[in-house]
Amino acid sequence: MEVTMALFITKRLLMALATVLVVAVLAFMLVHAMPGSPGAVSLGAGATPEAIDEVNHRLGWNDPLVVQFFSWLGAAVQGDFGISLIDGRSVSADLAGRLPVTASLAAGATLLSAVLGIALGVTAAVRGGMVDRIIGGVCGMAVALPAFWIGIIFVYFLAVQSPVFPATGYVPFEVSPQDWALSLALPVITLAVGGAAFIARQTRASMLEALQQEHIRTLRATATPTWKILYVHALRYASLPIVAGIALQFIQLFGGSVIAEQLFAMPGLGQAVQTSVSTHDAPSVQGVVVIATVVVVAVNLVLELATKFLDPKLRAS
Repeated sequence: MEVTMALFITKRLLMALATVLVVAVLAFMLVHAMPGSPGAVSLGAGATPEAIDEVNHRLGWNDPLVVQFFSWLGAAVQGDFGISLIDGRSVSADLAGRLPVTASLAAGATLLSAVLGIALGVTAAVRGGMVDRIIGGVCGMAVALPAFWIGIIFVYFLAVQSPVFPATGYVPFEVSPQDWALSLALPVITLAVGGAAFIARQTRASMLEALQQEHIRTLRATATPTWKILYVHALRYASLPIVAGIALQFIQLFGGSVIAEQLFAMPGLGQAVQTSVSTHDAPSVQGVVVIATVVVVAVNLVLELATKFLDPKLRAS
C-alpha cells in the first residue's frame, strides 16, 4: 500500500511540474507575441531607436528565444522573475506583497462558503419540504447574481448607509489584525455568496444519496444520536464530491478574485494582471501567470490526494 501511494504521489508531482512547465512556455510565447519590445515599453513613445536597442540588448531581448527562455526559467526557479519594465521594481517582491492579499480573499471566501454551504445543504437534505424549497430558491438566486452586483449592494448597506466595514482598501495582517479582518470582510462575503450556494447544492445531493445507504438506515434504527449519524457517518460518506466542490471553489475564487480586487481596491494578483497586461509589462505578466498556476496546480494535487484518502476503492487500487 505504501509503495503504491508513493508511486501515485510521485506520478502526480511529475504531472504537476509538467503542467507548470507547459504554462511557463505558453506565457513566455504569449509575452513575445505582444506588440512592442521591453525597451520600447520601459522608455516610452519618445525614446530614440538607439536607446531602445541598448535596453533590449541589456535585457537579452535580441538573444535566441531558447536562450531567453532557459535564462528566464533558471532565474524563476530561484524566485527571480526579473524587473518590472514600468516602475523598475523587483517582480518577485511585488508578487510576494500581492499574493497574501489574493490568498486571503480566496481562502476566506472558500472557508465561509464551505461552512455556509455544508450547513445549508445538510439542512435541506434532512428537513426536506418547504425548508428544502426555500434553501433551493435562495441558492438559485445566489448563483445567478453577478459577484460585482452583490458587492455593490454590500458596500451600499454595510459601508455607506451603516459604516460597519470599510468600503475599500486592504490592511496587512502584520500592521493590524483587526483592521486586516475588517478590510477583508466585504470582499470575502461578496465572493462567498455564490460559492456557498454551489456547495449547498452539492452537499444536498450527496447527503440525499448518503441517507439512503443501508448502514445509515441501520444506525437510525439504533440509539445512535442523530447529530452523529448526520455529521459523522452520512457526511463522511458524502464528503468526496463536497471536498472536490470546495477545492474547485478555491481555484475559481483565486482566479476570479480580480472582480473583488477591482471593486474594493485591493492590491492583489488580479489587479496586478490587469495592470501588467494593459501596460505590456512582460516580466510582471510572466510572474503572475506562473505564480497563479503553481497555486492552482498545488490545490489540485492536494485535492487528488484527499480524494485518494477519502475513497477506500481508490485507496486500494
